[in-house]
Parts: sequence; structure tokens; C-alpha cells
Amino acid sequence: MSAIAGIYNKKNEHVSDEHIHLMMSGFQQFPADDIQVFTMDHIFMGCHAQWITPESIGEKLPYYDPKRQLVITADAIIDNRTELISKLKIDAHDRKDVTDSQLILLAYEKWQEETPKYLIGDFAFVIWDKTKQRLFAARDFSGSRTLYYNDQDGRFSFSTTMEPLLNLPNVRKELNEEWLVEYLAISAAVDVANVAITPYKAIAQLPPSHYLMVEGGYLKQFRYSQLSQEIQPIRYKNSQDYVDAFMDVYQTAIEARLRTFKKVGSQLSGGLDSGSVVSIAANKLKEKSNGTLTTYSYIPPKDFQPFVPKSLLSNETPFIKETVDFIGGLENHYLDFAGKDSYSDIDTFLDTLEMPYKFFENTFWINGIYEEAKKQDIGILLNGNRGNLSISWGSAQDYFPRLLKQLNWLKLYQEITSYSRLIKRPRRRVANMVIKEILPPSLLSKNKAISKGVSPLVHPAFAEKMGVYDRMRLFGISETGWFLSNNAYEHRKRHFDDLFHWNATNTFSGKLSLKYGIISRDPTNDLRVIRYCLSIPEDQYVQNGMDRGLIRRATKGYLPDKVRLNQQVRGVQGTDWVHRMIPQWSSFLQEAQDMLKDKEIWSYMNKEAVIKGWNKAKSGVRTDFAVDADIRILMRSIILFRFMKKMS
Repeated sequence: MSAIAGIYNKKNEHVSDEHIHLMMSGFQQFPADDIQVFTMDHIFMGCHAQWITPESIGEKLPYYDPKRQLVITADAIIDNRTELISKLKIDAHDRKDVTDSQLILLAYEKWQEETPKYLIGDFAFVIWDKTKQRLFAARDFSGSRTLYYNDQDGRFSFSTTMEPLLNLPNVRKELNEEWLVEYLAISAAVDVANVAITPYKAIAQLPPSHYLMVEGGYLKQFRYSQLSQEIQPIRYKNSQDYVDAFMDVYQTAIEARLRTFKKVGSQLSGGLDSGSVVSIAANKLKEKSNGTLTTYSYIPPKDFQPFVPKSLLSNETPFIKETVDFIGGLENHYLDFAGKDSYSDIDTFLDTLEMPYKFFENTFWINGIYEEAKKQDIGILLNGNRGNLSISWGSAQDYFPRLLKQLNWLKLYQEITSYSRLIKRPRRRVANMVIKEILPPSLLSKNKAISKGVSPLVHPAFAEKMGVYDRMRLFGISETGWFLSNNAYEHRKRHFDDLFHWNATNTFSGKLSLKYGIISRDPTNDLRVIRYCLSIPEDQYVQNGMDRGLIRRATKGYLPDKVRLNQQVRGVQGTDWVHRMIPQWSSFLQEAQDMLKDKEIWSYMNKEAVIKGWNKAKSGVRTDFAVDADIRILMRSIILFRFMKKMS
């Protein structure tokens, strides 16, 4: 993987050495195995390379192919190499050593702007086509790698991070109010709905699933993938056929993500997603090289007292140990990150992300896992973050109402009977749950918003001035800041069609990878896996009273039954964030008080919503504040306040 940058002077002027230096110096805080630049006429491209795969060792990037008159700089790991090598008819003696960037270049020669459709993996790349005088750039379908750009004064500049662009003269650090109003108006964990914008007016972002071309002085941008329009239904004769086909594609996705000359690690919780990744990856490593998989599991501090219901597990250690012992041969680490908390590291994460963030409960321990992995020369860090909507999709609470609406009475009765037996709940209680779920959508949405107890963080006058709510409705978001629909199936479809769901988490993992020289890889987010999971019938996900049925059946022999068949409890990470902040509570209150005295910020933020949290916080700290909506709003407002102070 790499950090890439470049400048295309559309007026055919030479790119100055000063501008090249200003851009490349923006990457100097990141480790690098090699740093190279390429200039040609009015083009500059640069690469701050981090070698992860065997083919990347010594790779020349940017790479110029004089025969084809093409130049590429790339931040990419391509997973369908075998398929591409075959389609591109690469000579047998060249196949082992061909780099991922060369594959992309050859694919571009063959397919031009259709190229991204043929690529599976994590990528952002830019190609200069000298013959056509065209700059072509693309980003993978879920935006696992970032690509920002500035287009002004006859100059198109691009970069993996925003700092190199902000280093350039005439690129002003001016706040983008369109970005800010969306950030404030959305109560969910996503940052903004319009993924093409950033906190800075002068900087745009190439959205996931998009490519752009700068040709003839004009910039054009296109979406090349929309999953809901690409899915073809898959039908097999029996349930085992679905499991077998799933395991074929899932194991292929995991094996592709083990391609490194360094050690492989994985995050591991007590659930099905990361557990299945770890089990299959550990087996593949043993088969290939007798290698050992290193796992990292976050656990709360020893003095933390859980306050959530027994059905929610704050400390997943018992289930993690079951998985570790069952798989065997793992180098496992249980990390409680004593002394770390969400508040103390705000500046660190603002610098890493280059923007405000909402998922503060988990930032410190995710960062901590990268730190630990770096010490042990991990090159690839696996996870199962997208699993809930791909491999482990299938909630009984959502499926049963669907059967009821379809008037499939017999199957509904059989499933409710089996489900109530498995979860040890009376059948009548399960039936009441089904009835509750089919209440009118408007009533459900209203109740959902009320249950959150959240007043939008955006100032009403600012929201009205910017017309944000009209835009939000186009993305299925109400004036409460929450999603309009409570239908899980619609939410799943929109998750893969609305690009903003990926933006915040992938930006964080992408920028952490640069910081530590470790690439985060998620087989549950593999395009082939997602396509398969979206193509099969819903009854493969809830079956014989078993929710998340596909992955439970598929992991027989891979995970212990205590984990594989667990429908009694569910892990909840991050409920200890307030407990960890107790030593910092007075500083937290002082900063909140300073923020309340600030004049500029309250033209943007809803002061009344913040004061609700402030009044609770100053009454005394309680660990159950971790799930208190008003306290969370207060924390989010401080993160934004800190960012805006940095900007000024």
C-alpha cells in the first residue's frame, strides 16, 4: 500500500519543484520503504510506498510504460490476480512477478474507463494517458483507500491525504459549511451523506465506486458500480449447496488477504464474524507456510462493572477464549489498554483522520491494536467488520414479520416454535415481538427517534439556511438525524447503494494503515462475498429457528458450538468509555465550559442540545453515561469544537 500524490497542470505548464516538495513532505510522518517521484511535461506523480505483498518489494512507483505511453501511481492491493492474469493473457514466466500496479495498467489498456469493474481489492490509483492527454483515477467499491483532490487555477492535484493539498499555495483552509451542516444534522455514526465533500471548501473526495477523468481541461466523474443493480439471484436444490458455495467464495476471499511477506494478524471478538475469519485464516496459514496467526482482542479494564442487561456482554473474554482454544496454535493477545481513554486522544485522532469523527467510543483501542501489531511486524491485520450485513446477515426479528406479511402461516409457526426453543423464551413472547415489528412505519420511526432521546446537534437556523433536511430526505434520513425507515431489508439494500455508510470507518482504517504501515483487510467486505450474500434467498439466513443461519451452518467444525450456536447473548464493545474517562472528567467538564462560552461555534451547533449533556455531566460521573444520548452529544460537540479551533 502507499500514499500517492500528483499534479496535472491543465495549462501545460511545468510542475515546479517547490510544489512537488510541498506535496511529498505532507507524507513525511508516515513510514516508507521507498519514496519516488515521476515528472513528464506538465505531469507530476509521487508515491510514498509501504511494501506489504511479496510483489511490492522493490516495486517502481510511479511506473512509466513507454510502449503504452501510460504512467501510474497506485495505492492498491488487488485480490483477483489469477483471474486478471488470465484475462490479460500475461506470459507464464511473468505471472509471478507482475505487480498489482502493472496489472491495473494493463487492465486500463484493455478496458479503459471500464477498468475498475474488473478489479477486486482495496485500491485508489491514478493513470496519466499521454496519448489521449487524459488523467484517469478510480477508487474501490467501498472506499477502502482514500483519494482527495483540488481542482482550481488550471491545476488538478490529488493525494491520499488532505495535508499535501493544503500545503499547496492558493489552497485555502476554509471551512466547508455544506459538509458541516450534514455532519451536525445526522445523528447516526456516519459523517455526511454527500461523500464527495470534505470539511474544506477547496478539497473534494473521489467517492467509493467512482472514477474520474480530467480531459480537455474538464473534470468528469462517474459511478461504475451499484450492487443492487448487479445482483443475479442464485438458486440451489438444497441448503447444503448454499453453504458449500458460500465457503468456496469466502475461503477464496480470506486466502487472497493473506498475501504478505510479513506476519498476519487479526482482530478477534467473541462473535461469528471475526471468529470465522480467524479460524479459516489460521488453517490457510498452516497449509501454506506453517505460519502462525496473531490475534488481538480488546477487553475492558478489570475494575469496570458492566451495567448493561445480561443479554449484552461487555466483556467477551469467555467466548474469545473458547474460539482461541478450539482453533489452537494462535498467538493471542488480550488488551485492556489501561490508562487509555476516548478523551485524552482526541487531538491524535483529529490529526490522523484530518476531520472530526463520531465513533469516539472505540478509537483508542482500535488505534492501540495497530500499535501492538506494529511492534510485532504485522503487515496485514484482518477483521470482520462488514459481516453483520454480509456473511452473518439474518435476524429472526426481521424475518418473522416478513413471513407474516407474506401470509406464510405454516412456516411462521414452525420458525417461531423452533426459535423460542433455541433462545429459551416463551412462544407467546416471540409472537408479540413479531406483531410489534409490523406496526406502521411512521409510528416506528417516531418511536425510534424518541427512544434515542437525541436532539439534533445542528442549529435550527443553520439547518434552515443550508436547506439540509431536503437533501437528507433523499438519502432516507429524517429531521431527527436518524434513518426514516425501520425496515432491515431496506436498510441493508441502502447500505450497499448509499456510499456514505462506508466513508467514516474506511477513512479511519485507511489512514491508520498509513500511520503504522499495516493494512487492514476485511474478507467479509470482499466484493465476491457480498455479491453472493445478496444473491441467495432469505430463508438461508433464518432457518429452523436459527438466526444468522448461513454463517452458523458454514462454521461447523471451524468454531466451537458455544460461539457458533450462541443466540443468548450479544457482545457490546465500547460501553466502558465513560468509566475510562473518570480521571479526565474534570478536564472534560472544563473544556465543555470553555466551549459554552465560545461565540462562533453556536451559530452552527444547537446550544440547547449540548447544555442538556453539560447539565448531566457536571452533576457527577456515572459509568452508565456511556449509553446516554445527551452525554454522547456533548462528547461529539467537544470533538468538533477542538477541530474548529485547530482550523482557525
